[in-house]
Amino acid sequence: MSDSALPPSRPVFDPELLPIMHGVNDLPSVAAELLTAQGLRQRFNAPRDWHPEIVEEARWQRRDQLAHAAVLIALMVRPQGLSVLLTQRTAHLTHHAGQISFPGGRSEAADADPVATALREAAEEVSLDPRHVEVLGCLPEYLTGTNFCVTPVVALVHPPVSLLADTSEVDEIFEVPLAHLMDPANHQVRSLVWEGGERHFFAMPYPRSQTGPVDENEAEAGVYFIWGATAGMLRNLYRFLIA
Repeated sequence: MSDSALPPSRPVFDPELLPIMHGVNDLPSVAAELLTAQGLRQRFNAPRDWHPEIVEEARWQRRDQLAHAAVLIALMVRPQGLSVLLTQRTAHLTHHAGQISFPGGRSEAADADPVATALREAAEEVSLDPRHVEVLGCLPEYLTGTNFCVTPVVALVHPPVSLLADTSEVDEIFEVPLAHLMDPANHQVRSLVWEGGERHFFAMPYPRSQTGPVDENEAEAGVYFIWGATAGMLRNLYRFLIA
C-alpha cells in the first residue's frame, strides 16, 4: 500500500518526546508460573474470559482499505527464561520505518491462514525455521493506523535456532525478557494532542545496556523504544495472561 492511501492529516511526531502519563497503570504483574512454556501452553489450552485493552489505532484508518497481516510473537525458550524476539526495521520502509516490530507482514494469497503468514514472514525476515516453532494460539485482531488488520500469533521457539536478518527489511534482531514486558510497571502511557483531541498509546522502553530500569529522561540511544502496535499487542498479551 502506498503512502498516498493514508489520510493527509496524519500527524508526524517523535513518540519518545511525548509526555508520560503517571498514576494510570496500577495493575498486577503476571504470575511467574504463567511466564513459562508450560504455563503458557495451559493458558492457551484453557483461556479465560477476557477483553483486549486495545483493538485499534483510531482516527487514521481507512476501513475500506484495510489489508490483512499477521505477526509472530515469538517467545524464545532460553535457560534464563522466555524472551520475546523483536526486530528494528530499516529506515527506508514505507510503513513503520525504523520502528521496533515483531516479525510479520501482509498476508499473501498462498497463505492458508494467519499462522501461515506469520511463519512465512518470520522465515523471510529473520530466517526462523518453522520446525523450531510451537504455535500456541492467536490474540484478537489489531487494527493499525496504517490500515492493517493484524493477527498476532503467539508461539514458543525452541533452540537451537540460527537467525539472520534480511537487511532489506531488518536492521537488528534482539530479545527482551518476557517478564520485563509482562510487568505493568514497565508500561508507559504517552499522550499526543492532535486536532483538539488527545490520543494515548503504550510504550515499553528497554535499556540496551540491560543493567537497570528505564528512566524517562534516559537518552534515546540508550533504549529500545517499543511503542505503537507492537506495545499494544504486548499489552493485550498481558491482559490475556492476567485474566
